[in-house]
Amino acid sequence: MARIVVALGGNALGNTPAEQKKKAAHAAEALVGLIRQGNEIVVAHGNGPQVGMIHLGLNHAADSGVIASEMPFPECGAMSQGYIGYHLQNALLRRLRAEGLPQAVCTVVTQVEVDPADPAFENPTKPVGAFYSEEEAAARMAAGDGVFREDAGRGWRKVVPSPLPADIVEKESVLSLLRDGFVVIACGGGGIPVVKRGEGDYEGVSAVIDKDYASECLAEVCDADFLYILTAVDRVCVGFNTPGQRELKEMTDAEAERYIAEGQFAPGSMLPKVKAAVRFARSGPGRRAVICSLDKASLALTGESGTVVTA
Repeated sequence: MARIVVALGGNALGNTPAEQKKKAAHAAEALVGLIRQGNEIVVAHGNGPQVGMIHLGLNHAADSGVIASEMPFPECGAMSQGYIGYHLQNALLRRLRAEGLPQAVCTVVTQVEVDPADPAFENPTKPVGAFYSEEEAAARMAAGDGVFREDAGRGWRKVVPSPLPADIVEKESVLSLLRDGFVVIACGGGGIPVVKRGEGDYEGVSAVIDKDYASECLAEVCDADFLYILTAVDRVCVGFNTPGQRELKEMTDAEAERYIAEGQFAPGSMLPKVKAAVRFARSGPGRRAVICSLDKASLALTGESGTVVTA
C-alpha cells in the first residue's frame, strides 16, 4: 500500500455551490479509484476561484455598509477551506459507501507556517480580490490598504506575497487521523498562511501560499510515497503548443532543472507544479512525484498516464 498526497486544483472544483458539488462528485470518483487500488490518500486542494468569490463578496458588502469592515484574507482562506472541504468530504463519503469501502473522511482547517523573513514579503505578486480603476487603487494605497498593480489590462488589483511553506501547524492532527484510517482533506488553498509569534501562538498574514508547494510540504510531513499533482493534461510536455511538442513519461530532477532553465514551463501554470515535484522527489529516498490529469490518476501507478518525477 502506498501513501499518496493528492493536490487537486481549485479550478477542478467550481464557481458556484451547485457547480462545485457536481465537480466534487466527479473528483471523488477518481480519488476513490486510488483507494480502491489499496492506497491511503490525503487530499489537498486549491481555492483560487472560491476564495476570490468570498473576498470580493465581503469587500463589496463592506463598501456598501452591509457589514462593518472588509474581511482579512486569512479568514477568507479559512472560510474557503470549510466550504470546499464540506463538499469534498460529502462527495468522498458518498462514493466510498457506494463502493462498500469503510473509510471515514475528515477536513482539517489547516494553518501553514511561513517565514516572516521570506523575500516574497518584500515583493507581493499574487493578485487577489476586486478590480479597481487606477484612481481607486491609488486612493486605497494612500489609505494604507496594501499594494495594488495593474492586472493584464483588466484594471488594478491588490497583490499579496506568496511565501514558501515552512511547516504544517496541524501536522500531528493529520497524522493522528491517518493512523485511525481516515481519508484526510488538508492544506486547502495552500493553507492559511501564519507566522509564529511564540510557542503555540500563530498569527495570520495577508498572503497566498501556492497550493502545489503546500501539498509538497504536506507530503513530506506525512512521509508519503507519492505526491500527485493533478492538472488539466495527462502528461507534462516540452515545446508545449508548438510543432515540436513532446510528452514526458518520466523526468529526473536534473532534466526538470534543465527544462526550467530553458523556460519550458509557464510561471503561472506548469512551473510551480514541476518545482514542487522536484522538491518532493529530492526530499527522501524512493519518493516520487506524479503530474497527471484527474481522470487518469488511477493509471499513473502503472505508468499508463502521468509524468513521474524522480531524483
